[in-house]
Amino acid sequence: MVPEKQIDDFITRLRQAAEDNLQSVVLYGSAATGEFHDDFSNVNLLCILREASFAKVAALAPAVEWWSRKQRHAPLVLTREELERSADVFSIELLDMQQRHRVLFGEDPLSGLNIPMHLHRAQLEYELREKLILLRERLLLHAGSEPRLWELLLGSFSAFATLFRHALIALGEVAPHSKREVMQALATRIQFDPSAFLELLDIREHKADRKQFNVKDIFGRYLEAVQRITSAVDTILDSAGSSGTSA
Repeated sequence: MVPEKQIDDFITRLRQAAEDNLQSVVLYGSAATGEFHDDFSNVNLLCILREASFAKVAALAPAVEWWSRKQRHAPLVLTREELERSADVFSIELLDMQQRHRVLFGEDPLSGLNIPMHLHRAQLEYELREKLILLRERLLLHAGSEPRLWELLLGSFSAFATLFRHALIALGEVAPHSKREVMQALATRIQFDPSAFLELLDIREHKADRKQFNVKDIFGRYLEAVQRITSAVDTILDSAGSSGTSA
């Protein structure tokens, strides 16, 4: 369950600390879409300030310290201008926020945000490659430890699920919000075995016990799927870009 009372209490503390400098508070990610799982999900908040000087940001510190004691991540803090000028370098993150958010206080800073989709494609290819490299790097460090392999699988799942959703968007598909539906839709578009991701979803949602699975078997299918998707998305998008250029 989304900790609504905690969130409300935090916003009250933020408003008292920031006074009229707080312009908006937005909830985004899984907590805004019904896929929140307290074991694996963060409560993601965006705070828009009118001014982000040292004094103005530091004024929020007591409220954020209280929030951190609840085992919650600090909010993302930006001015409205910074948000608008970040769309070219954070296209994936801001498109995700734009499509999956709930305004908790103030005006909606995301609804009219212009996100350049040609830069979205470039960031997607970069993020897929980077996270695949990091996955292999951590596998090298933890291949002999089953608990660490489980931690790596479950810890990296959300990041890959987000990128796979954006892969569908970049490929011109309508991307569902549900992680399960994203896996199934992408497996239809790109031929890969989604079973490792579906099994991890069952574990995350407490529909299955990890003890019934072999972690190395799941990791093998997980890694193979990530490699297949990364290669296919790169190839398809590059081919589409080349066709568009020649036309």
